[in-house]
Amino acid sequence: MKRGETGRYEVTAVGAETVRAFVPNPLPPSPPLALTGGLQPLLEAAAFALGRLDGVSTLLPDKSLFLYAYVRKEAVLSSQIEGTQSSLSDLLLFELDEAPGVPLDDVVEVSNYVAALEHGLARVRGGFPLSNRLIREIHGVLLARGRGSGKDPGEFRRSQNWIGGSRPGNAAFVPPPHTAVPECMAALERFVHAEGDGLPVLLRAGLAQVQFETIHPFLDGNGRVGRLLITFLLCQAGVLGEPLLYLSLYLKQNRPTYYELLDRVRRDGDWETWLAFFLEGVKQVADGAVSTAERLGEMFRIDRARVEESGRRAGSALRVHQALKARPIQSMPGVRDTTGLSFPAVSSAMDLLVELGIARELTGKRRNRLFVYDRYLAILNEGTEAIT
Repeated sequence: MKRGETGRYEVTAVGAETVRAFVPNPLPPSPPLALTGGLQPLLEAAAFALGRLDGVSTLLPDKSLFLYAYVRKEAVLSSQIEGTQSSLSDLLLFELDEAPGVPLDDVVEVSNYVAALEHGLARVRGGFPLSNRLIREIHGVLLARGRGSGKDPGEFRRSQNWIGGSRPGNAAFVPPPHTAVPECMAALERFVHAEGDGLPVLLRAGLAQVQFETIHPFLDGNGRVGRLLITFLLCQAGVLGEPLLYLSLYLKQNRPTYYELLDRVRRDGDWETWLAFFLEGVKQVADGAVSTAERLGEMFRIDRARVEESGRRAGSALRVHQALKARPIQSMPGVRDTTGLSFPAVSSAMDLLVELGIARELTGKRRNRLFVYDRYLAILNEGTEAIT
């Protein structure tokens, strides 16, 4: 449905030039969303896929293992959209204090994303409302170190920003003046917590994400915070018990369409076409996460069976295998600390895993060796190839 422009323009001065900054109307859309026709079946399919994902998460033998890796994959993907070149391996090495040749700013940025996600989830699970205060907290963690740390972490912007172009005057899009940001964000917070309007939480999340992108309330980090907002909304609403839905891979693969649909919402008020794209993404990503969990579970089962058949070395090797499941790149001291085994026992067990083709030594050194669970990391790495 084409409603016309979903906001108004305010003329504002930025330096020596005058620009038209877009101030969005409060949500929900007016006239209301048209759910009949194509949108309703997409909503049902996305909700079913989410339910399946939530069900699978309860059946995982150790959810914490999968969550650890899955959250880090999302951190890499979301940061790649913003231009970083770090890989999942770079992040895992950084967390081991072993990151040779990795651009430090890039990997710090990805590490910050993990910290911001974990902080937000802990607050939501602790009963803290998904509010502007929490959004600012998350942003503060996201920009705590490295690039962006000088751009007012945890504070709504106090100057004009823009998207695309070298200055506001030639930008692809100019968000609201900074003076309008508090009012716009207060309206968004009211919409997120609205009750009794009959709006399904998936549609609320899709609408809120676009509105946040349009307001662009921070000087940096808006895209990453906006993508996190989707996950936090679904977890707070109880739709997901675990943070297993992330749209970064879908948005990375469909970036031109994503940006075009944002423009169509602002220009034409075509929320339905955006929501159809969003719901298709939710379904694809949920189905993909279920498939990944199932593939990893089967791989772990097969590898465990192979270790069990190895005789008297199996006991220690199973404990080392479990450590690699928890952290797919490991140092020998790290495995020793995790398993409680002696260093000779860890060394012998790791040698067995290498012989079985389960683990591989990364460094080629005799000392300070690192080992990787190759096939585990290969599955996690799917989709994290550099953007071309």
